[in-house]
Amino acid sequence: MSPAAEVDPREERSARIAVTAFPLLVILGAVIAYLAPEQIAPALGPWVPTMLGIIMFAMGLTLTPPDFVLVVKQPLPVLLGVVAQYVVMPLLGWTIAAILGLPPELAVGVILVGCAPGGTSSNVVTYLAKGDVALSVTMTSISTLLAPILTPIVALGLAGQRMDVSGADMALSIVKMVLIPVVAGLVLRLVLPAFVRAILPALPWVSVAGITGVVMAVVGGSADKIAAAAGVIMVAVVLHNGLGYALGYGLARIFKQRETACRATAVEVGMQNSGLATTLAATFVSPVAALPGAIFSVWHNLSGAMLAAFFRSRPVNES
Repeated sequence: MSPAAEVDPREERSARIAVTAFPLLVILGAVIAYLAPEQIAPALGPWVPTMLGIIMFAMGLTLTPPDFVLVVKQPLPVLLGVVAQYVVMPLLGWTIAAILGLPPELAVGVILVGCAPGGTSSNVVTYLAKGDVALSVTMTSISTLLAPILTPIVALGLAGQRMDVSGADMALSIVKMVLIPVVAGLVLRLVLPAFVRAILPALPWVSVAGITGVVMAVVGGSADKIAAAAGVIMVAVVLHNGLGYALGYGLARIFKQRETACRATAVEVGMQNSGLATTLAATFVSPVAALPGAIFSVWHNLSGAMLAAFFRSRPVNES
């Protein structure tokens, strides 16, 4: 959803339907994986990094160079969103894990969710919430491009004693799964703009299918642990997501940002790229560590829809 151009009604309608249907499809996929783990885990497990790469490639196809212009024109709101993304959310994850006394693997999973960049559906939710979509796109883009550097540094700083992982290995994985596909998508849109515009309405469904596949792989790989841990993980996820919304909005309000910018920052901070967090946890820690990210994938879309409905019911007062 580029700020440089008018919103394509087909693309917007497809994105709205996809965001609405996404939680239901993920829940359905998770139930199937839970009931048939022996079939799902071996079939989808090896494909998790590839599925994330496809999701990020689809995100890259939605970007254009003007999406980055706000970094120069309005650096403060962009900086606020990115700083909150990589400071507020990781610290929230660490604090919640400590307060709830989560086991090491689950604590790492919650922290990794906090260390991930902005969620791929945050731009649509910002639009539905009558927020600043251009700002949301820019914050998502910048936080994603910074992920290979900041995600390993912050994650290892907060959870390094619980993770036997090389920061360089994690950074290289993020480059392969995130940076290269995003840049490839951006380049393809520059080279073949007409073709990409024609397929834009299908891209939200690519993300939905990819994240559903990742969640199914994680649930199938740790089905025996879910019953015991689901309750405490859900509490951690709801707190993490909800406080992210509140602190993102509050931080923007403290710095006297416009109401639309405050809404965009709230959504951007609260909605994480849980697909990346899930993949990193499954790759470098264990399937159990990936459970918080998998549950976050479902919950933040449900809560995002509720937040958007709340904001839409309130007038935008830019004074």
